[in-house]
Amino acid sequence: MQPLLIPANVIPTFYRGGGKIPAFRRDPSVDAGRPEDWVASVTARFGDAPNGLSTLPDGRTLADAVAADPQGWTGRPDADTTGLLVKLLDAGQRLPLHLHPSRSFAHEHLSDPHGKTEAWIIVDADPGAVVNFGFAQDVSAEQLDDWVQRQDVEAMLAATNEIPVAAGDVWLCPAGVPHAIGAGILCVELQEPTDFSIMLEWRDLPLDPDSVFLGLDRDLALQAVRREAVTPAELEQWRGQALSALPSGVPGGRRSLLPTAADEFFRAEQLTPAGSALTLDPRFAVLVVDQGSGGLVLPDGTALELTAGQTWVVPHAAGTLEVTGDVSVIRCTAG
Repeated sequence: MQPLLIPANVIPTFYRGGGKIPAFRRDPSVDAGRPEDWVASVTARFGDAPNGLSTLPDGRTLADAVAADPQGWTGRPDADTTGLLVKLLDAGQRLPLHLHPSRSFAHEHLSDPHGKTEAWIIVDADPGAVVNFGFAQDVSAEQLDDWVQRQDVEAMLAATNEIPVAAGDVWLCPAGVPHAIGAGILCVELQEPTDFSIMLEWRDLPLDPDSVFLGLDRDLALQAVRREAVTPAELEQWRGQALSALPSGVPGGRRSLLPTAADEFFRAEQLTPAGSALTLDPRFAVLVVDQGSGGLVLPDGTALELTAGQTWVVPHAAGTLEVTGDVSVIRCTAG
């Protein structure tokens, strides 16, 4: 088994893309209107399978390949998932305010061991781009229910923390925290391997009212919302290490991008080998090449070419690898 180059897997959804995925991938054939590219995905879109599942070069889905050889892909003989979903997300318009359930909520009410904590590694952002991230003050259950029923979007957004963002910013978004990614942002998004979203906002959007609460009763679904204020101190704890520009003429290395609170869910590191080779331990991983060019060296010495815009899936059984060259790679792994 060896690393596989994964083409774009853009899928339709209810909001529009801004053309940043084909630009990032250096591939004008990618549909610019589709805003989500599900990379090395074993997760199907909620209620719309098999949309979302990644297909390998041999025609199998990655999900089927992992089911047939969990040891080879994940290093665990009893694994039924890679434990990770990675996306390229291109917000051509502001996403609606929503949240994702925690593991405990998903286990109890959705019969799934995974919730949907996520993280955003912002690789491009228009001037003035923002995210809405958590309520800035405590919100009562009655107030939230009223806003949601009346679809008072202005009141809900006004109650959140609005945070300016730029290319290179990194954020962890814990399950339960209401959020909305603003227009003009392209991010590499790490998530638990589910497609569970509870929508607080759907006004003027082509959303099925039966799907906005994951098929749950509204009162039950809103119990998943963190209504307590997210403080400035917490926001700082959820801020990761900034993605750096490709170094030039300086020693390379590897940098963990996410705060330690992400470790139980997933990890991301930036690899910039510069003049030296960086060794990768055997592990299932998704590689996103965000800058430059270089090589991915296999145990037998064969070098696969890495270029900006590529995405790769690496099975555990690929063994110990090396990254070389004047390249930046975001390596995503499960927790």
